[in-house]
Amino acid sequence: MIADVEMPGSKQPYHAAAGLPFSEAEALVSRAFESSRALALEGVQAAVKSLQSHGHEVAAYAVLLGSGKPLPELGRILASHALIHTAEGEMFRDVLAWAAEEFGLPVKGVREKELDRASLKRVDSLGKLLGPPWTQDQKYATVAALIALASR
Repeated sequence: MIADVEMPGSKQPYHAAAGLPFSEAEALVSRAFESSRALALEGVQAAVKSLQSHGHEVAAYAVLLGSGKPLPELGRILASHALIHTAEGEMFRDVLAWAAEEFGLPVKGVREKELDRASLKRVDSLGKLLGPPWTQDQKYATVAALIALASR
């Protein structure tokens, strides 16, 4: 979990900030961002150490990226429900990538449009071996991880 359940608004900080005066909104988003960074770093460290303790080498870290359009300033984000959703997705992807880099892992950002459909079809069969859930998210993450490994 990279949102502090004890911190009000941390799961959806831009949503929580939308109705606040700008200075309070800015402070809430900043606190949520910093808290999520700390939690992401703890999570990445724990995952890497767990994998290493089972004899696995962690060689790369893949992050599925959004559309790539730069976000506007906070005031414009908070005025648009669509941008609020986009900003929250970007925030959580950013903190995960940051945490992996802080831990010394090479990070490869992969856009959905870069995912090879043939590769997605090939990883589809892994679901039978691994069992549920094996949704589109897991398939995309698997292909992104393979891209990250290949780019090393």
